Amino acid sequence: MIWSEILTFAFVASLLVMSPGPNGVLIAKTVPTSGKTAGFSNVAGFVTAFYLHGTLSVLGISFILVQSATAFTIVKLLGATYLVWIGIKALIAAFKGIETKTVAPAKKRQNHVRAYIEGFLTSMLNPKVSLFYLAAFPQFISSSDNVMMSSLLLVSLHAAINAVWFSAMVLVMSRLTTLSSSGTFQRALKAVTGVAFIGFGLKLASYKPAI
Repeated sequence: MIWSEILTFAFVASLLVMSPGPNGVLIAKTVPTSGKTAGFSNVAGFVTAFYLHGTLSVLGISFILVQSATAFTIVKLLGATYLVWIGIKALIAAFKGIETKTVAPAKKRQNHVRAYIEGFLTSMLNPKVSLFYLAAFPQFISSSDNVMMSSLLLVSLHAAINAVWFSAMVLVMSRLTTLSSSGTFQRALKAVTGVAFIGFGLKLASYKPAI
């Protein structure tokens, strides 16, 4: 691979990461209610999912997933169900008016583990990530390249862009939360993110890959 190809991939990946999606909505939901560290746990989950998607793509499992209408539909519906479930939970919390409370350190660590899992599942159950890799790898990796190393490079670059962008979002949301930490603000934010997650879930359920 040459530098121009790497920079082109970085540009395309940046546009994908910065476009509105469930990852950004999850950050917007997590930081005001669970804190900055939980937001970074979301980001760690995103990165882990990207590497797993990349590994599956390199091994060809994702290709089988895309070619099999049944397998794709199962993963798609699982992802859509999970997103809608998160949205419903946020709407219920907004309706009940549950506000963030100070928690003991042990429970706080458990919340961070849960935030990591939420971040991982939000990205892992989205087949669009594997579709992006399957579409991008042939464009930037030639037969003369070491496919495994080149693929790992592209996945690492994508994961790094993701980490930088969403970490910056966590910091911004943390500052906004400090300025607007009222219960009314948090209830409104939960309601908005709940609707957004349900919308993303329904959109994912109706998504069909261009094969």
